[in-house]
Amino acid sequence: MSRPPLPPFDHDSAMLKARLAEDGWNSRDPARVALAYTEDSVWRNRSTFVTGRAAIVDFLADKWRREQDYRLIKGLWAFTGNRIAVRFAYEWHDEAGKWWRSYGNENWEFAENGEMQRRIASINDVAIAESDRLFHWDRGDSGRRPDDHPGLEELGL
Repeated sequence: MSRPPLPPFDHDSAMLKARLAEDGWNSRDPARVALAYTEDSVWRNRSTFVTGRAAIVDFLADKWRREQDYRLIKGLWAFTGNRIAVRFAYEWHDEAGKWWRSYGNENWEFAENGEMQRRIASINDVAIAESDRLFHWDRGDSGRRPDDHPGLEELGL
């Protein structure tokens, strides 16, 4: 199966790939998100190592049980050939209602068919007051950030 845009990436296709990834993750649908990765995709997410789609689904389902009201914004950092680097921030609250903003970067490597074969993510969490939240959009059916909602740069992140 092909997952356009395909490598090698130019600026526009790398931007689109980052936005599609953001949209997918904002859906908080582990099965949908996992389809963007190769069957044998390898991840490092913080200090957790994950291999394969089934493990990705399990990882994401657990993540979104803990990270409630999750909203993510990604921004393209760099690209070349079949690789893209993004930076991101997301806001969420834990089971006790405490709000967090998580900052990070990801390095992505893609197979020829456009599926991600490797994802390396480094992430740091910062406690925030609910009044300090910056990511405000109606999650609706898809969770997608509206096109007119500010991105990372506009928010000073």
